[in-house]
Amino acid sequence: MTTTVELQIRDGIAQVTLNRPDKMNALSRELFKDLLTVGAQLKNDTHIRAVVLHGAGNAFCAGLDMGFFGDPESMNTDLTQRSYDITNDFQQVAWVWHEIPVPVIAAVHGTCFGGGLQIMCGADMRYVHPETRLSILEIKWGLVPDMAGTQLWKTFVREDIIRELTYTGRIFSGEEAQQLGFATRLCNQPLEAALETAAVIAAKSPDAIRAAKRLINQQSELDVPAGMMAESVEQQALMGSRNQIEAIMANMEKRSPRFSDPQS
Repeated sequence: MTTTVELQIRDGIAQVTLNRPDKMNALSRELFKDLLTVGAQLKNDTHIRAVVLHGAGNAFCAGLDMGFFGDPESMNTDLTQRSYDITNDFQQVAWVWHEIPVPVIAAVHGTCFGGGLQIMCGADMRYVHPETRLSILEIKWGLVPDMAGTQLWKTFVREDIIRELTYTGRIFSGEEAQQLGFATRLCNQPLEAALETAAVIAAKSPDAIRAAKRLINQQSELDVPAGMMAESVEQQALMGSRNQIEAIMANMEKRSPRFSDPQS
């Protein structure tokens, strides 16, 4: 556990909670740091099978903490410096969920603005309460979305929709979020639904799940021949492997599988 992020791991499912409920989980410098720490930990944990990301209290994340605007260190940061391979610290807070090798489900309720929306979109799936209030809010403060959002949204939201929401900063509901492509599913109890899906995923072969995420992550980056070859490489590595044989045997014997953790 960190100061502003709570991490609980049970039965292979990591539950990550943004934990500044009194501030609607607004992104403070400390929360940024703690999310990076937890994200790095989960990237290298071969025991986890799925991640559920949500916010404590009445909001998922209200976006950037207003304290940043009065902080000379924050306002003078060189954002062009890469702290990671392709990202700066702020971008990595959203991008890391895309990089974590197992599926990540965001359970979203209350308010999800600005940086919170970008963090949500780093997840593989987004379960959203119908009454959630969402916004690409940066234009309100004379800024642009700069936490990897433009690179995440392009895979599941039409460009003209991204433009309209970015240029206006208007607030839209969870119901509209599903219509526009931001929400995978509408849920009256997003956290419970996300945990249920995570449990289903956790019962599958971890080798196959990780391979599937690698393929899906690459589908917008590779040309067709490279994508076809990537499928073949992943499948060939799985066929006849210990966990693939266990999946077959468990189905034939009508029992729960006993999968091994993947190699790091």
